[in-house]
Amino acid sequence: MWGRQMFHFLLHWMLGAICFGFLVTAFSVLLSQLVITVVWCSLVIGASIMQDRDLSEYSPTGSSTSKHLSCSHALCEESPNCASPKQPCPYTANYYSENTTSTGFLIEDILHLASSSDRGSKRLVQAPIIIGCGRKQSGGYLNGIAPDGLMGLGLGDISVPSFLAKSGLTRDSFSMCFNEDDSGRIFFGDQGVGTQNSTPFLPLEGKYTTYVVGVEGFCIGESCVDRVSLQALVDSGSSFTFLPDNVYEKVSKEFDSKVNATRTNFEGSPWEYCYKASSQQLLGIPSVTLLFSVNSSFVVDKPICLVYGTQGDNHCISCCFFEV
Repeated sequence: MWGRQMFHFLLHWMLGAICFGFLVTAFSVLLSQLVITVVWCSLVIGASIMQDRDLSEYSPTGSSTSKHLSCSHALCEESPNCASPKQPCPYTANYYSENTTSTGFLIEDILHLASSSDRGSKRLVQAPIIIGCGRKQSGGYLNGIAPDGLMGLGLGDISVPSFLAKSGLTRDSFSMCFNEDDSGRIFFGDQGVGTQNSTPFLPLEGKYTTYVVGVEGFCIGESCVDRVSLQALVDSGSSFTFLPDNVYEKVSKEFDSKVNATRTNFEGSPWEYCYKASSQQLLGIPSVTLLFSVNSSFVVDKPICLVYGTQGDNHCISCCFFEV
């Protein structure tokens, strides 16, 4: 809810899958140092990519609590390019996805959230945040990749979790839960349960600007490959896992040795290990376990993706290699 109007967003979360490599920012689409919640402020975009939905695009003029962030604000990174300190602060987000950018202006507004306690009581919370009001998009955003915009969930000072924590409204943490139909909820301030595994974030080039963790090994089913030492970037912008060539070869060959299905390939496809598998054979697909520091691990139960081809459906291991 913005001001006195309510808007329903089909937001693209800026966090989720995992991308591996040595400082692999080249494969990070969204989590960069500039982490802004961006909503599209033009009716043209919504009308062209999702004609069957009323996207109710956010408009600053329709919100009684919105105001432009000025170029003199401490969080205006584009201030050197402003003609005047009182001018609205512009933003430019260049994502790593090919030719994908967003430009517009930064807006201050109030985000209305529902807060619940362990005792079941609920209350409404008004949280001041900064959003990027997108005026011009390019690349994947013109093809419906995020019809209502992006929610910045990174470590930057301008992200939504950072604002909520600095306002004293929540702890500096959050969790996300998804259903099979891709719907879900985000819980700001949630710290999970005491029995869950955890691993510390690592600095990237000396700064904590994005979600980087250390990976020390992989297990395919019950078999573990030789110990490795990688930095992994958690990033919803990367749909697949990218591994350095030498690690990819070890992981994929071990995976292939445990799959009881016929190998196939797709011309021009980035996936090397694909299979024609029946539903019964899919039950035997091994899990992939990521080993972190301090004896923590994360199990990927279904490390394959469904690929539709002219000769039927196939399943491919969801990782690719890149040259370091």
